[in-house]
Amino acid sequence: MNTYAHSRIPDAARWLGLGGLIPFVALAVAALLDGGRAILWTQALMAYGAIILSFVGALHWAFAMTVDGLSDAERSGRFIWSVMPPLIGWAALIMMAFQPLTAVAMLIVGFWIHYLQDRILARRAELPAWYLPLRFGLTTVASLCILVGGLTVV
Repeated sequence: MNTYAHSRIPDAARWLGLGGLIPFVALAVAALLDGGRAILWTQALMAYGAIILSFVGALHWAFAMTVDGLSDAERSGRFIWSVMPPLIGWAALIMMAFQPLTAVAMLIVGFWIHYLQDRILARRAELPAWYLPLRFGLTTVASLCILVGGLTVV
């Protein structure tokens, strides 16, 4: 039996996940409170978001390497998907220079498409029971912070 299959989030995953939200929240608050430099705070927020989106994309590379029960096609699909989040984040950063709200939307959509990919994988593979609830919460807070930052540059 998978030792992480229980529903309790391991302490390290919980604290590191929550800690990873600190820059999202701090940068969104800075963008709200420092209107004169809101674009700079939002650019920093977008850069951090792109980095984190790349990180969560890498999870699917790891799953493709380690999860039992995937067909060769499913395993290849996870490898292929794992490189999409960094490309989405990179494209959003480029778009930030031209259309900030489009860039914000791209990054938020990237996070939610990745969450949907997580759900698809969870139907086919044994992932820890705590994984999807943790990812949902982290994705929700990150997305809301990115949205707040984006609204400050309108």
